[in-house]
Amino acid sequence: MTIERDAIQQALSKVPDPATGRGLGAGQLTNVELDGGRVTLAVDLISPGYPRRDELDAAIRGALADIAGVDEVTIDYGLKVPTKPARQDLNRLPTVKNIIAVAAGKGGVGKSTISVNTAMALHRLGAKVGILDADIYGPSVPKMLGKAERETSTTADGKRIAPALYRGLTVMSVAYFVEPGQAVVWRGPMIHKLLKQFLEDVAWGELDYLIVDLPPGTGDAQLSLAQLIPITGAVIVTTPQEVALIDVRRAVSMFNKLEVPLLGVVENMSYYTCPACGHHDNIFSSGGGKSLAKELDAELLGQVPIDNRISYGAEVGVPVVEGAPDSEYARALSSIAANAAMAVSTLSATGPKRSSMLRTLS
Repeated sequence: MTIERDAIQQALSKVPDPATGRGLGAGQLTNVELDGGRVTLAVDLISPGYPRRDELDAAIRGALADIAGVDEVTIDYGLKVPTKPARQDLNRLPTVKNIIAVAAGKGGVGKSTISVNTAMALHRLGAKVGILDADIYGPSVPKMLGKAERETSTTADGKRIAPALYRGLTVMSVAYFVEPGQAVVWRGPMIHKLLKQFLEDVAWGELDYLIVDLPPGTGDAQLSLAQLIPITGAVIVTTPQEVALIDVRRAVSMFNKLEVPLLGVVENMSYYTCPACGHHDNIFSSGGGKSLAKELDAELLGQVPIDNRISYGAEVGVPVVEGAPDSEYARALSSIAANAAMAVSTLSATGPKRSSMLRTLS
């Protein structure tokens, strides 16, 4: 029996992507090959490490099982990250699809560690990723990535800055322009000017994601970036205890005022497991990230345990998702990256979700 291509395409157009609810005919089904009773499909996923792939796969196979003559189905998955066109006055990064701000209400919660591991995890999942180290007073991203394959330089035409390159990640930081150990003593207008230069004068290239590692608090850098570029959404990093959550709520309030959607919450330093006896200890209390996510009607993107391999990776310039990709800690961080990317893609497809808590905070 001859299988009709139109029948395949029509059946799949009714299969919704579990994340967006849109049928696969809306750009995700890129090719159909027929060979007797064998059907080979090319389907683009909307985010790297797509968490609902098994669900989508089952839906596709279920739809084709009802078509007479189909004996075998092979699905080749690709990646096409969606984006929304930027407002003209904010379109300083036309080659960057999505901008993810990683923020915390206070210092010392591991925000830069989350930023670097998220960026590296997304790169390892097949995305094109860059990092903007926007922590002007305490830039740490270059240290956490180790030796650069390519240092910052001037582009061939002499008009722009070529960012540093670390094993596939393009990176820009004020650390490249100050002497080690020297303090950056700048007021708000200088910070705004520098960030604008990092956005307009840096040749970022084609990126699916630019991860912006923000300084702690709710200061000039956050305000400047929201005025300069279309931040797709923010990831909020906290530790479990209430004293950290107090400051996180301030950060969420700030993003709400700046009309930056909340992608989700990451609870860092969630617990410690003794490697000798396996004893589990909640050093910094427990449940804070989960309760905060519920309070904000947001997603808990993941929980990261305390382990010296994470801090050691940051010290030697090899993020744990790269240095020990099969470890429990790397899997937790990679899952957070995949969940954040999924939130971005869902946001691009369906629009932001504003919770009652966010309205209260504003």
